[in-house]
Formats: sequence, structure tokens, C-alpha cells
Amino acid sequence: MVAILKLKQKQRATMESSENPFIVAFRAPANETEDERIRRVRAFQDAQRVSRQIDESLQETKKILERRRRATRILLLGQAESGKSAVLKNFQLAFTPQQFQKERDVWRTIIQLNLISSVRTLLNLINEVDPNAQSLLTPPQTPANRLNSPLSNKLRRIHLVLSPLLSMETDFNKILFANGGSPREIRVITGNTWKSKLGFRDSATSQQESELTNAQNSIKNNLIKLLEASKDNIESLWKDKDTQRALEEREINLRDSPGFFLDDVDRIASPSYQPTDSDIVRARVRTDGVEEHHLVAETARLKGNDFYITDVSGMRSARHSWIPFFDDSQAILFLAPLMFNQMLEEDPHVNRLEDSLLLWKEICLNVLLANCNIIIFFNKMDILRRTLESGVEVRKYVPSYGDAPNDVASVTKYFKDRFKSYHRKLSPKPRTFISHETSAIDINSTTALVVTGICLLLLESV
Repeated sequence: MVAILKLKQKQRATMESSENPFIVAFRAPANETEDERIRRVRAFQDAQRVSRQIDESLQETKKILERRRRATRILLLGQAESGKSAVLKNFQLAFTPQQFQKERDVWRTIIQLNLISSVRTLLNLINEVDPNAQSLLTPPQTPANRLNSPLSNKLRRIHLVLSPLLSMETDFNKILFANGGSPREIRVITGNTWKSKLGFRDSATSQQESELTNAQNSIKNNLIKLLEASKDNIESLWKDKDTQRALEEREINLRDSPGFFLDDVDRIASPSYQPTDSDIVRARVRTDGVEEHHLVAETARLKGNDFYITDVSGMRSARHSWIPFFDDSQAILFLAPLMFNQMLEEDPHVNRLEDSLLLWKEICLNVLLANCNIIIFFNKMDILRRTLESGVEVRKYVPSYGDAPNDVASVTKYFKDRFKSYHRKLSPKPRTFISHETSAIDINSTTALVVTGICLLLLESV
């Protein structure tokens, strides 16, 4: 009986050896020398080590995929300038406040650059509006009668004083950002690379990547000094009656623009300035491409819950890239600013609100999103309120609104009913219509709504 058991064990070992690729590949050949045996054993040990690393990597990938499968996966959708960036920062503030604090120094520089961009916009705008205004970017080349214009003289003086600040903005963008120094806006490539160039380091960023060069440090320090020195001139430019007249003639309200900080010059131009949570949410950075954010909630209410939030470009030319992300999303957060009197930046012939409605219909109709929860934020309610209070009539831009009252409650209800109607008619199967009226830059209200919305999603997915 013992002999039979030993024979079976030998047969099993022989079978396992013949099936194991490592044993087969590293089986001892006949007439093997001692040196050959040592080399074979070492090679076998190396192969085993690599095999273990591969197994560990596969196990880690499996854990990540399983964690992602259990997580709440959210897709942020909406046209460009709809407020997705501000909403995303509200997510970060609500769920990962410690991480939010770590990035504060990065956002200080961004806010300072936003302020300078607004200054450049003002100078160029006045130059365009006033026929006697001298170009701010080239030396005087016009007849003497234009040179003696009071407005032109004033602009040349202001430009002369502020030119070092404007030049620094250009240099800063060339070194740090994706747009090669365009003064129009801060534009970066997705990921944290641009943050590391401002000295931020997280677990995925090496110390070498986050260490600033001497040139970058010098530019950051000079930016702070120049802003402080230019503070009075910036305030004078912003409050000047000719500046305000130029804005009024062009029907431009800079306060409604992303990254507006001209009302906070004294605070932001201070060397000791530290941005508030509200400042960071209001700061403007345009991101090129698709960006995914993995947040692990730190707050007691949702502690330990994973959220994967994907932010895609809202530009019309980039919307075809949304489709690959539909299949992996549990929920969509759709932003629809009720800006009935504005046109798209990339197509001035298309009304922004009508574009949001068309986009909403496509989202509701898409079969890939049939099982997706959709939360719609009627965003920028603060701008809607100011617009209506200034006397702008909805019916002038939306004839179907007719003679309904021109107040916030009535206008909001009208457009909400339109979105709700398309949601009910076009959805492949019935689902709950969840909506909130928000101002994404109001961190006190929007943060609470984000938490509430996510809790609803978690409850519905159980």
C-alpha cells in the first residue's frame, strides 16, 4: 500500500513538472557541470522573482478594478463655461478638504494671473472702443491730433506702468502652461503636471518634478512684488469712468466672467495674500483634454467612499469624445446655466441656452445612458438674477416665453419645465428627474447640494 502511494506521488510530481513552464524550461540537462548548474539555478530564481512581480501587479490591478467597480463614477457634462470646474472644486472641498488645503499655494498664483488677465482685457477693450485710443502693444504711429487725445495719453501712461506686469504674465505662461504664453487665458494640459510646476507635490508626483527651477521661483517672487507695486494703478483703471463706459458700450459685464477678481485687488495684490475657499472655486484654468479625479471621502458622513469624477471638454468640437465615457458612468452631473441672452464663445451665432437644451436632449435619448442617474444643475443663478434685475427681457431672446412674468422664479420654472419634459419624453426608460438651482461659486450652497446629490446616488445604487 505504501509503495502504491509513493508511486502515485511520483507520478503526480512528474505530471506537475511536465506542466510547469518554469520547471520544464529550467530542467537540469544531462552531464551538467557545476558552473552550469549555478547559472541555471540563478536564472530560475530570477524568473520566479519576475513571475511573482507580475502576479502581484495583476492582483493590485484586480483590486483597483474591483474598487472602481464598487465606487460611484460620475461624468461631468455641459458646454464650455458652464461651471464644471467650479463644481468639481466643490466636490473636492466637500469630500477631501485636507487635499484642498494642500493646493492653496498653487491657486494663489493662478488667481494672481487671473487678475492680470482681466487687466489686459480692460486695456485692450478701451483701445478697441475709443477711436482715439492709442494701441497699447505698439509704439505711437498715429497723427499728432490722436496723440493729444486725453484718453490715449491716459492709456499710454497706464500701459507704461503696467507693462512689466503684462510681460511677466506672458513669461509665466510660456514656462508653465500649454498655450505657449497666450495672454487670453490660462490653459493647461490635463493632470497634475501644471500644479507640480507651481511647486505642488502629491503621492504621484516626484520631488524632482515638484521642485521649482531658479527661473520659476524668480518669476513667482517677482509676480508678487510687481502686483503689490501695481495695485493702485489696477484699481484706478478698473474704477475709471472711461473704463466703465467702454464696458457699458460693449454690453460686457466682467463680473460674470470666470476668474474675475478686480473687486479684490487690494487683498490679492498683498504679499501676504492667501486664497480663501471661495477664491479657489472662482479661479479660472481651462483644461485641454479629459481629466479623471479619484476622491476618497474624508468627511464623517461619507468617509471611505470612493468617487471617480470625469471632467470632459465642453467645446462643441470636442463633444464626440464623450461617448467612450458613457458606458462606465453611474451618474451624470449636467450643468445648464440659464443664460438666455448669451451666445457660445466658439460660435457667436448659437444661443447658449438653446445649445444646452439640444445637448440635454441628446443625453436623455442616448441608450448607453439608459441606466444612468442624471442630476441637472441650473447653474449661475446669480447671473440670471442680475440679468433680470437689470431689465433684460426673456421674450426678446426666447419668443416662446411670451408675456410671462420676467422674474427669477417664473423664468426658472419655464426652463426647468422644458428640460423636465425632454427628460420624460426622451429617456429610454423611466427615471427620476433630479435638479438643483445653483451658483457654483457660492461654496456654502453648492457644497451642500453636491453632498445631497451624491447621497441620493448612493441610495439609488444600493
